[in-house]
Amino acid sequence: MQLGFRGLKVYQPAFKPAMEIFRVSKGFPREETYSLTDQIRRSSRGVCTNLGEAYRKRQDPKMFSSKVADADGEGTETQVWLDFACACEYITQEVLTECLAGYEELGGMLGGMIANPEAFRLHAIRRRQS
Repeated sequence: MQLGFRGLKVYQPAFKPAMEIFRVSKGFPREETYSLTDQIRRSSRGVCTNLGEAYRKRQDPKMFSSKVADADGEGTETQVWLDFACACEYITQEVLTECLAGYEELGGMLGGMIANPEAFRLHAIRRRQS
Protein backbone atom coordinates (compact mmCIF):
# COMPACT_ATOMS: atom_id res chain seq x y z
CA MET A 1 0.00 0.00 0.00
CA GLN A 2 1.41 3.35 -1.01
CA LEU A 3 1.07 6.20 1.43
CA GLY A 4 1.48 9.91 1.12
CA PHE A 5 1.33 11.72 -2.18
CA ARG A 6 2.14 8.51 -4.08
CA GLY A 7 -1.18 7.15 -2.81
CA LEU A 8 -3.19 9.90 -4.51
CA LYS A 9 -5.25 8.47 -7.38
CA VAL A 10 -3.97 11.29 -9.58
CA TYR A 11 -0.27 10.61 -8.96
CA GLN A 12 0.25 7.56 -11.20
CA PRO A 13 -1.67 9.12 -14.13
CA ALA A 14 0.76 12.06 -13.78
CA PHE A 15 3.93 10.00 -13.30
CA LYS A 16 3.38 7.59 -16.20
CA PRO A 17 3.26 10.19 -19.01
CA ALA A 18 6.24 12.04 -17.52
CA MET A 19 8.25 8.85 -17.84
CA GLU A 20 6.95 8.26 -21.38
CA ILE A 21 7.97 11.81 -22.31
CA PHE A 22 11.42 11.18 -20.86
CA ARG A 23 11.69 8.00 -22.96
CA VAL A 24 10.62 9.59 -26.26
CA SER A 25 12.58 12.79 -25.66
CA LYS A 26 15.82 10.80 -25.62
CA GLY A 27 15.41 10.70 -29.38
CA PHE A 28 15.03 14.46 -29.82
CA PRO A 29 17.84 16.20 -31.75
CA ARG A 30 20.81 17.43 -29.80
CA GLU A 31 20.11 21.05 -30.73
CA GLU A 32 16.86 20.78 -28.72
CA THR A 33 18.65 19.77 -25.50
CA TYR A 34 18.35 23.17 -23.81
CA SER A 35 15.03 24.08 -25.34
CA LEU A 36 12.28 21.60 -26.13
CA THR A 37 13.85 18.58 -24.44
CA ASP A 38 14.60 20.37 -21.19
CA GLN A 39 11.28 22.22 -21.10
CA ILE A 40 9.03 19.24 -21.84
CA ARG A 41 10.81 17.10 -19.27
CA ARG A 42 10.65 19.86 -16.65
CA SER A 43 6.96 20.62 -17.17
CA SER A 44 5.89 16.96 -17.25
CA ARG A 45 7.79 16.28 -14.03
CA GLY A 46 6.43 19.51 -12.57
CA VAL A 47 2.95 17.98 -12.47
CA CYS A 48 4.19 15.29 -10.08
CA THR A 49 6.35 17.58 -7.97
CA ASN A 50 3.50 20.04 -7.48
CA LEU A 51 1.21 17.18 -6.45
CA GLY A 52 3.76 16.17 -3.82
CA GLU A 53 3.92 19.72 -2.53
CA ALA A 54 0.13 20.03 -2.56
CA TYR A 55 -0.20 16.89 -0.49
CA ARG A 56 2.13 18.31 2.15
CA LYS A 57 0.11 21.54 2.22
CA ARG A 58 -3.30 19.86 2.39
CA GLN A 59 -4.06 21.29 5.86
CA ASP A 60 -4.49 24.71 4.25
CA PRO A 61 -7.14 24.46 1.50
CA LYS A 62 -5.94 27.64 -0.27
CA MET A 63 -2.31 26.51 -0.39
CA PHE A 64 -3.38 23.02 -1.45
CA SER A 65 -5.54 24.37 -4.27
CA SER A 66 -2.76 26.71 -5.37
CA LYS A 67 -0.24 23.86 -5.71
CA VAL A 68 -2.78 21.66 -7.52
CA ALA A 69 -3.48 24.58 -9.87
CA ASP A 70 0.29 24.81 -10.46
CA ALA A 71 0.28 21.09 -11.32
CA ASP A 72 -2.55 21.71 -13.78
CA GLY A 73 -0.60 24.58 -15.33
CA GLU A 74 2.44 22.34 -15.77
CA GLY A 75 0.23 19.77 -17.46
CA THR A 76 -1.07 22.39 -19.87
CA GLU A 77 2.46 23.60 -20.59
CA THR A 78 3.45 19.99 -21.31
CA GLN A 79 0.63 19.75 -23.84
CA VAL A 80 1.97 22.80 -25.67
CA TRP A 81 5.47 21.31 -25.78
CA LEU A 82 3.97 18.06 -27.09
CA ASP A 83 2.32 20.05 -29.88
CA PHE A 84 5.72 21.49 -30.80
CA ALA A 85 7.37 18.07 -30.65
CA CYS A 86 4.80 16.67 -33.07
CA ALA A 87 4.94 19.71 -35.39
CA CYS A 88 8.73 19.29 -35.54
CA GLU A 89 8.21 15.58 -36.28
CA TYR A 90 10.03 14.42 -33.13
CA ILE A 91 7.01 12.39 -32.02
CA THR A 92 4.24 10.75 -34.01
CA GLN A 93 0.64 11.91 -34.15
CA GLU A 94 -0.25 8.70 -32.31
CA VAL A 95 2.06 9.53 -29.40
CA LEU A 96 0.72 13.09 -29.35
CA THR A 97 -2.90 11.96 -29.28
CA GLU A 98 -2.27 9.45 -26.52
CA CYS A 99 -0.37 11.93 -24.36
CA LEU A 100 -2.88 14.75 -24.88
CA ALA A 101 -5.77 12.46 -23.92
CA GLY A 102 -3.93 11.51 -20.73
CA TYR A 103 -3.26 15.13 -19.83
CA GLU A 104 -6.87 16.11 -20.52
CA GLU A 105 -8.09 13.36 -18.18
CA LEU A 106 -5.49 14.41 -15.63
CA GLY A 107 -6.69 18.02 -15.90
CA GLY A 108 -10.21 16.90 -15.03
CA MET A 109 -8.95 15.08 -11.95
CA LEU A 110 -6.91 18.09 -10.87
CA GLY A 111 -9.92 20.35 -11.38
CA GLY A 112 -11.89 18.14 -9.01
CA MET A 113 -9.15 18.43 -6.41
CA ILE A 114 -9.11 22.22 -6.73
CA ALA A 115 -12.89 22.37 -6.36
CA ASN A 116 -12.91 20.15 -3.26
CA PRO A 117 -9.68 20.69 -1.28
CA GLU A 118 -11.41 20.01 2.04
CA ALA A 119 -11.81 16.33 1.12
CA PHE A 120 -8.04 15.90 1.15
CA ARG A 121 -7.61 17.58 4.53
CA LEU A 122 -10.36 15.42 6.04
CA HIS A 123 -8.85 12.30 4.47
CA ALA A 124 -5.54 13.07 6.17
CA ILE A 125 -7.23 13.61 9.54
CA ARG A 126 -9.16 10.31 9.28
CA ARG A 127 -6.00 8.48 8.27
CA ARG A 128 -4.15 9.74 11.39
CA GLN A 129 -7.05 8.73 13.66
CA SER A 130 -7.20 5.15 12.37
